[in-house]
Amino acid sequence: MPNTRIHFMDFLKVFLSCTVIVHHAGQPYGGSNGFWYVRDSGVDSDLGVFFGINAAFNMSLYFFLSAYFIPLAYKHKGNIGFLKDRLKRIGIPLLFGFIVIIPLIMYFYYNEFRGYPNLSLFEYYKNIYLGFGEKPLNWAGPSWPDLNFGHLWFIEHLLIYSLIYLLLMNLFKNIKLPKIAFVPTNKHIFIFVIIVSLFTFLIRTNYALDEWIGVLGFIQMEYAHFPQYLAFVILGIIAANSNWIHHIPKNVGKLWLYMGILLIILNVFGFVPHSRGGWDSSSLIYAIYETFLCTALSIGLIELFQRKLNRKSKWIEMLAKNTFCVYIIQTPVLIGIQYALISVPVSGYIKFVLASLLGIVFSHLISYFIIRKLPVISLLFSGTNHRRSQSLVVNFHKKSIN
Repeated sequence: MPNTRIHFMDFLKVFLSCTVIVHHAGQPYGGSNGFWYVRDSGVDSDLGVFFGINAAFNMSLYFFLSAYFIPLAYKHKGNIGFLKDRLKRIGIPLLFGFIVIIPLIMYFYYNEFRGYPNLSLFEYYKNIYLGFGEKPLNWAGPSWPDLNFGHLWFIEHLLIYSLIYLLLMNLFKNIKLPKIAFVPTNKHIFIFVIIVSLFTFLIRTNYALDEWIGVLGFIQMEYAHFPQYLAFVILGIIAANSNWIHHIPKNVGKLWLYMGILLIILNVFGFVPHSRGGWDSSSLIYAIYETFLCTALSIGLIELFQRKLNRKSKWIEMLAKNTFCVYIIQTPVLIGIQYALISVPVSGYIKFVLASLLGIVFSHLISYFIIRKLPVISLLFSGTNHRRSQSLVVNFHKKSIN
């Protein structure tokens, strides 16, 4: 059987996995403006520019890559098979994280950094996490009760988008859309950026960056980035049907990659007016800047990886198979590393580098042994079967051509 794996996607998945780990590795060391489980008050570093650049593109590109496999899995499995597969591979890990992993790390945070008398795990779980107890005085949040999905919000959204796709495919199953041979041009990309920028700005007039809302009481969402995330989910689904990621012109990919690098340089040297939101010019400029950066890096990296790294690597393929598990376990792994580094007398920047490197290594090592050596537990962390889906991509497009 010929090898039909899309190799550059393995490299891209591993790269994105590392950007998530590095983003979380820097949380205690200044500039994130968000909640985190470890407080290291002895550092004077500021990673705000890094957080802004990384957050501008990495999760949007992650959504794109994940959404790319949704229609392909649906075509292969059908309604019932697709539903069962998503509930098993995404729903079970999400549920396990919600009732086991998140309570444990929130329990650690409660006892170590909130300043309240220590509780047993059972007392914390019942009274604080589930909220059956009385809300403590001067409660610092981030919400009450502590019940939340934490870093697993991405998996929650991926499951919801999959279910919405299933619903739409059944509601409009009698509508036959024509297949379009689509290749993105600079004009297409520019129009996309402007539209998403405007929606992003309008959302941020009411919802600031890093402001998380419990939609319907259980959907954990940061509205400020929602237009970008949704746009890239739709873009990923379109890409699966038109296969345009393999046909981005080299000159288009290089232009947007260079543009993304230029935008990063402008940010690093302080030429970008950062804004968390609001109805003013700085908020509009930052929404446009961030969307341009997100799109430029995404298009540029996809084309670059496809052109330079579309080759077989057993090492990268092994790491790529573990990225779903890595995403789930990287937060507790980093918490342990960051907590151990509190007493280390070095600068916050050095701690950031150490936490990043150790987090990447240990998260991948632990996920490897979970998946390879503990097959029963690995069912909780298997995630979407991208290996099979990648084969379906090639087979599907071969049929479309014929």
